[in-house]
Amino acid sequence: MSVVGFDFGNESCIVGVARQRGIDVVLNDESKRETPAIVCFGEKQRFIGTAGAASTMMNPKNSISQMKRLIGQKFADPELQRDLQLLPFQVTEGPDGYPLIHARYLGEARTFTPTQVLGMMFSNLKSIAEKNLNAAVVDCCIGIPVYFTDLQRRAVLDAATIAGLHPLQLLHETTATALAYGIYKTDLPEVDPLNVAFIDIGHASMQVCIAAFKKGQLKVLAHSYDRSLGGRDFDEVLFHYFAEKFKEQYKIDVFQNARACLRLRAGCDKLKKVLSANPESPLNVECLMDDKDVRGFIKRDEFEQISAPILERVKGPLQKALAEAGLAVENVHMVEVVGSGSRVPAIIKILTEFFGKEPRRTMNASECVARGCALQCAILSPTFKVREFQVHESFPSSVGLSWKSSVPESQDGAADNHQTTIVFPKGNAIPSMKALTFYRSGTFAVDVHYTDGSEQQASSKISSYTIGPFQCAKSERAKLKVKVRLNLHGIVSIESATLLEEEEVEVPVTQDAAAQETNKMDTDETSNAAAPPTSGEADVNMQDAKGATDASGVENGVPETGEKPVQMETDSKAEAPKKKVKKTNVPVTELVYGALSSGDLQKAIEKEFEMALQDRVMEETKDKKNAVEAYVYDMRNKLNDKYYDFVTDPEREQLISTLQEVEDWLYEDGEDETKGVYVAKLEELKKQGDPIEERYKEHTERGSVIDQLVYCINSYREAAVSNDSKFEHIDVSEKQKVLNECVEAEAWLRDKRQQQDSLPKYAPPVLLSAEIRKKAESVDRFCRPIMMKPKPAKPVAPETPQPAQGEQQPRGEVNTDANATADTDAGTGDVPPASGEPMETDKSEAPPSAS
Repeated sequence: MSVVGFDFGNESCIVGVARQRGIDVVLNDESKRETPAIVCFGEKQRFIGTAGAASTMMNPKNSISQMKRLIGQKFADPELQRDLQLLPFQVTEGPDGYPLIHARYLGEARTFTPTQVLGMMFSNLKSIAEKNLNAAVVDCCIGIPVYFTDLQRRAVLDAATIAGLHPLQLLHETTATALAYGIYKTDLPEVDPLNVAFIDIGHASMQVCIAAFKKGQLKVLAHSYDRSLGGRDFDEVLFHYFAEKFKEQYKIDVFQNARACLRLRAGCDKLKKVLSANPESPLNVECLMDDKDVRGFIKRDEFEQISAPILERVKGPLQKALAEAGLAVENVHMVEVVGSGSRVPAIIKILTEFFGKEPRRTMNASECVARGCALQCAILSPTFKVREFQVHESFPSSVGLSWKSSVPESQDGAADNHQTTIVFPKGNAIPSMKALTFYRSGTFAVDVHYTDGSEQQASSKISSYTIGPFQCAKSERAKLKVKVRLNLHGIVSIESATLLEEEEVEVPVTQDAAAQETNKMDTDETSNAAAPPTSGEADVNMQDAKGATDASGVENGVPETGEKPVQMETDSKAEAPKKKVKKTNVPVTELVYGALSSGDLQKAIEKEFEMALQDRVMEETKDKKNAVEAYVYDMRNKLNDKYYDFVTDPEREQLISTLQEVEDWLYEDGEDETKGVYVAKLEELKKQGDPIEERYKEHTERGSVIDQLVYCINSYREAAVSNDSKFEHIDVSEKQKVLNECVEAEAWLRDKRQQQDSLPKYAPPVLLSAEIRKKAESVDRFCRPIMMKPKPAKPVAPETPQPAQGEQQPRGEVNTDANATADTDAGTGDVPPASGEPMETDKSEAPPSAS
């Protein structure tokens, strides 16, 4: 099983894999550790990753990037609208209110959802991991920003499914960083926690996490973020600064040309990196627009001055994280900075002033998330044994449930109204499960939503669930237990609904047993033991908010009835009826706002398969075209070099002419042909070139193969005429057969060599290496059984026991004396070897195997 972690960024992606010796970041096809997050659609195929980045400048309107900013966002979202102004490709609003990406693919206009494009990127990352591991990759762990909504998390899972991946967990990027930091530290305290602030400033966002470390565990105390404060914002400030400057100085408006915008943004990104290490830097862009080369210059102080509005926002997430963690600045022991945007000196200065200590860079700023994800995947996978380390993750948002409450008419004639309860408060542990008790007479709906929509900057609605239908036999209103799960991915869903019906069974029981049974019946289970009981349950019959928070029992706010445990307490020890609870599963129908339906997801998987097949066909076609081109150049060079003596002059001129024709065809009519055409063209060339190559190959190999045959013949001849005692048991007639075979083989070889030597090198050979090998094998097959025939065993005559020594060892028993063994080895008592085993002969005299 493979263990893989993916960090898909806004600008680039990184793949981490777990090996026996630790975590490695794998290299892509260009031997780079970072793969650009770009999918470029061409006329014949897609170009993803590094190939997509190479095609961006030539094809900007079909090069899709920034997928991380597009998935799971409403098209009308103000933040998305600001992002779309920076993108060179076209994005419109789809029928469901979510963005649709437009691109030309295979010569026609196509539309893709951001989830589909992200799935393409995941497919590329998967192939990078598989090539490196030389194994299939399915299970993985994917890093996501802490601010991702429920819909965005589902979109990442859908994209992974399209790519054929199965994420074991969607891990917050800052938590992955904290894991990669803490699991290798051997000096963590056992009592007082070590509080570390992780500040991740990436290409498009800033995330802050404060984690408490103890020996063998980390606990996330607080998350905060600014989803639009990253390295690209500094690029954008420089871009607008120089765009205005060039408009005045060179009279060119880069906003009118998509390619000019890409060139200038790339130049500003390089300029920002230079300014991180130097007080000033020039900007030179060749042929920016209208064939004009432009030059600019800026100092770091001036850059920080125009970036002041962005820098002022850095403190906001820091203050919020400290407040939520309940810590003072002095209680933060260390500050770790990661992310590609964290290299701006002005940001480091702000962090130093805020925390009163210098931020540390003990981790690789770009690779820590991928490493942390690979570690978490290894922890979750049974394949690897990882050091015991617990990760206590917290949920960054507050999620509640709302429903229509049916209040009896007798209570002030109140009509139906909505009730809401917070099921998973901010900071709730991940994963977790809560149970709610409802009393309903028929099918009802429950809505899941964020209780603080302003934080998410998105629609507060997450999903809606219809629970029912169901029937209750006895009372008008049935008791239902509804389980709500917050899973490892940070996705909230209603897992199940159970109808509870009580039946009385007349069984004598004691008071304690009755109370115990009632407690067992009325207590709700929750997988989150750390959460208080009141946060795990809510009741549809809630009378007021105070009743919900004050209740310490299992059914908050319910008027006391005979079902309450307290009501079961009596001072009589008489027989009490035992209650049996019948549990029936109730159907739950899910509707997630904006999510892909299972049918659409299946269609997306099929489309990805078709596009991947098209890419593979095009790659194979290019390989075959390259093979034809390589053959033309290679054969032309060899015809004038090492093949010169093996081809006649007319034949050489004819083949060179054919090669020239094929070369011209490749760059004209044959530039855009199918794979089959290139295969046929290569076969056509090889029909002329292979005989020449074969003659050269036979000439170079023939000498060594003849030597092997001669050695085989001489070895068997010497053995047959030898007077060595090893061969004296072989009959003379058998030895003569060996000699005859050697003479016949020698005559055959002499005759063939004379014929071959009389021919010129360019003539078809009459003595082939394969024939010589075959002859050597024939000689060996005939002679070996004769010359390797084992000696016959000598019968051992029984000795008469001497009268004076009656207890001497009998002659028939095996003697373990060393001298007796030596005598046997010397040949006094030869024993034939086991059947099929070679005789013990001197290596220099034994005939070798021709094979």
